[in-house]
Amino acid sequence: MKKATLFLAILLISTISMAQKKEKLHLTNALVIAQLDNPEDRYTLEINMTELLTSRGVKAFPSLNYMKQGGDSQILASDSIQKIMLEAGVDTYVIITIRGYDKRFKKSKRKESLETTLSEGGIFDLYRTDIVSISFEFKFYRNGEMVYSDIRRCGNISDRSTVIKRFRKKVGKRIFKWMK
Repeated sequence: MKKATLFLAILLISTISMAQKKEKLHLTNALVIAQLDNPEDRYTLEINMTELLTSRGVKAFPSLNYMKQGGDSQILASDSIQKIMLEAGVDTYVIITIRGYDKRFKKSKRKESLETTLSEGGIFDLYRTDIVSISFEFKFYRNGEMVYSDIRRCGNISDRSTVIKRFRKKVGKRIFKWMK
């Protein structure tokens, strides 16, 4: 009797865990949006991310091509921009934010809408003196809803150029996981 109960419990737990498997992202196209206050940092991050995605076969565009300089990023959630993006064959928005410095951060579990995320501003700069590491958070949206999130931590940084160098190295490797 105890063996049968144990067997049923194990069977039940394994079916529940299989049902809760995360979906894959299958990234094939993206509009890259960096949420930073400094326009130079925003431009640098968007261009580098776009280059990384494009070099790995993902159709990618920086959001700066669709906004006025210094414009509010909330315009990207408008129906007209989303329609333009769908006509260009882009259905995924990638929002990059800096989560913080010198700590291990975990992925956010909140499922915010695209409009809410775009309305939030970035409070961190791409580089600050006396920091050793920086964590980037990536949120992926389709149809205005978050479908995936990820965090990449870049360590051993000493200046702005090493931040970009480490970003390209860490994120470049991670893109293959996003494409699966």
